[in-house]
Amino acid sequence: MAPGRRVKSSNMKISLTGAIVIAMIVGGLIGFGVAEGAVSQETGATLLSAFDVLSKIFLKLIKTIVSPLIFSTLVVGIAGHSNLKQVGRMGLKAIIYFEVVTTLALFIGLAAINLTKAGVGVSKPDAEAEALAKPPVQSASDIVLHVFPDNIAKSVAEGQVLQVVVFSLLFGMGLAMVDDKHKQKLLPVIEAFAETMFKFTKIVMYYAPVAVGAAMAYTIGKMGIDVLGNLAKLVLTLYGALIVFLLFVLVPVALLFRINIRRFVKAVSEPASLAFATSASEAALPLAMENMEKFGVPRQVVSFVIPTGYSFNLDGSTLYLALAGIFVAQAANVELDFATQIVMMITLMLTSKGVAGVPRATLVIILGTCAQFGLPEWPVAVILGVDAIMDMARTAVNVTGNCLASAVVARWEGVLNDNPETAQPAAS
Repeated sequence: MAPGRRVKSSNMKISLTGAIVIAMIVGGLIGFGVAEGAVSQETGATLLSAFDVLSKIFLKLIKTIVSPLIFSTLVVGIAGHSNLKQVGRMGLKAIIYFEVVTTLALFIGLAAINLTKAGVGVSKPDAEAEALAKPPVQSASDIVLHVFPDNIAKSVAEGQVLQVVVFSLLFGMGLAMVDDKHKQKLLPVIEAFAETMFKFTKIVMYYAPVAVGAAMAYTIGKMGIDVLGNLAKLVLTLYGALIVFLLFVLVPVALLFRINIRRFVKAVSEPASLAFATSASEAALPLAMENMEKFGVPRQVVSFVIPTGYSFNLDGSTLYLALAGIFVAQAANVELDFATQIVMMITLMLTSKGVAGVPRATLVIILGTCAQFGLPEWPVAVILGVDAIMDMARTAVNVTGNCLASAVVARWEGVLNDNPETAQPAAS
C-alpha cells in the first residue's frame, strides 16, 4: 500500500512549467468566458480587477530583483572569471565567440519583430488608455552621459538598469584586481548574496502560475479574443527567428569549425530537451557538461566555457529580449528610430548577462529596459500570458548554443577529440 501511495504522489507532482501552461489555458478560458458575457457585466468587471491585481503583484515582485540580481551576478562572474592570465587564450576566445554570436542573435530578433510587427494593433487593456508620447530626443552626449551613474543608490531607486550594469562591471573589475586576501573576504559574501537572490527569484516564481493565469484571463477578458492573434504572431515570430538563428548562425559556425553535426545533435538532444521541458538552463547544466565531454571536448574546456556561457552566451534569451523590447514599443504605439533600437539592443545585451539560471528571468530584464526607454509596463503583462511557451524554446537554444561554444573553443584551441572511435559516445 505504502509504495503504491508514493508512486501515486510522485505521478501527481507537476513542474512549475506544467503548472504555468495549465494556468495559461485555464486563465484563457476564464477570460474568454468574461469577454463573451458568460457572467454579468458587474461580476466580470470585479473579476478582471482582481486578475489585474494578481498579475501586477508578480510584476512588482520581480521588479525588486532587477538591481541586486544584476549587481551580484555580474560582480561574481567578472571577479571569478576575468583572470585571463590564468585561463589563457581560451578565455579570450570564448568571450569573443560569445559576443559575436549573441550580437547576431540580437539582430535576428530585431529584424524578425520589425518584419512581422506582432505588437502593432494591441490596445491598452484600459478604457482610459493614455496616449504615450514619443520619448524625448536626446543628443549623443546625453546618451553617453546617461550610461554612467553619479549616485548608485539613485540609479537603483529609479530603475536605471544600464547605470547599475556599468557600476557592477567596474566594481567587478576592481574586485578582481585587489589582493587575493581581500578578494577572498568579499567575493564569497557577494556570491552568497547572488545565490540568495536566485533563491528569492525562485520563491517569487512559485507565484508565476497564478500571475500567468490572471494575466491571460485579464488580457483576453479586457481586450477580447482578438488579442490572441497578436500573441500567436509573437510566439510564431520567436520560434521562426530561433529556427533562423539555428540554421543560419549555429549550423554555419559548426561547419566552419568542422564540428560533426550528427554527433553534436545526438550529444545535445538530451540537455536541450531537458531545458525545453523545465525552462531552466541550470537544470540541463550537468548533463550538458557530461555529454560534451563524451563528445570529445576536454574537461578543462567544458568546465570553463559552458558555465561561463550561462552568464555571457544566452543566444535564445538575447534574441527574445530584442524581439520583446520592440514588441512593447509597437504595442504602446511608440516609434523608435533605428539608432534608438540599436541603443536598446546594447542595453539588452549588457543587462542579460548572468541570469540564465532563473526561469523567466527575462521578464526582469524587459521591465528594466522598458523603464530605461520610457516605455509602459502593460505590454509586458500581455507578453506574460504566453511567456511560458516562449521560455521553453529560448532556453533550449541557450543550452544548444553553449554546448556548441564549448566544441568551437576546443577546436579553436586544437584540443577537440571528436573522432567517434576514440571519443566516448554521448549518453543515450
